[in-house]
Amino acid sequence: MSDNGTGGTFSAQAASASYLLGLGDDALVYAQSLGSWLTWAPALEEEMALANVALDLIGQARPLLTLVGQLDGTGRSEDDLAYQRDERDFHNVHLVEQPRGDFAREMARMLWFAAYHRELYGALRASTEPTLAAIAAKALKEVRYHFDHASQWVVRLGDGTQESHERMSAALSWAAPYVDELFEDDSSSVSAAGTGLGVLPSTLRPAAQVAVEAVVTQATLTLPPPSRWRSRGGRDGVHSEPMGALIAEMQHLARAHPTATW
Repeated sequence: MSDNGTGGTFSAQAASASYLLGLGDDALVYAQSLGSWLTWAPALEEEMALANVALDLIGQARPLLTLVGQLDGTGRSEDDLAYQRDERDFHNVHLVEQPRGDFAREMARMLWFAAYHRELYGALRASTEPTLAAIAAKALKEVRYHFDHASQWVVRLGDGTQESHERMSAALSWAAPYVDELFEDDSSSVSAAGTGLGVLPSTLRPAAQVAVEAVVTQATLTLPPPSRWRSRGGRDGVHSEPMGALIAEMQHLARAHPTATW
């Protein structure tokens, strides 16, 4: 498995780094996407809430990306990974890279992503990698809030006026094709789960599904049936059209002034 005399250690570390890169990219890219709500949120209080969620996600992405640089042997920093990679080098799921839609769409996206995140970090507290276990313990407290925040809005909109009910229903239908990718096992997650560092995404779905369904039911809504098309390929670096513009906006200052310090 390895030509460095470590009996496969390098291969296992590379797989672990790939797994963690996907998790870090999910958080980083969703934080960037949420940033587009500044000055666009329906109320000042909500603008602050979305900004705080984005900051939580950045706070999760930073140590994850730092750990990637340590495990993959390249010594890359969190800034190197955030600002010096091209689109195909990012391994986030498609859900987090979609552009801002109406507010109901954002709450549908946050509901699913936070439900997934809550189960993920709950499981990763038992990771054999001590740094990852510590990251997960801290992040779990944050994503519980994210889920609660999205839940309240989904219920408020779903069980509100006729228009808000219809918009929330349409938002759940919009999010549906992106959900399966959150819980899809790939080679890096299989490897990471095998070593005890990570967890299989597929094992997270039952509890996340139950949580989302409970919120949707309380909102007097129903989850849409499976769609004929669903997103795939994000973990392999294959992204949807909005991704290019998102990372260009995120990276342009760092790339324009690569030697700048703050």
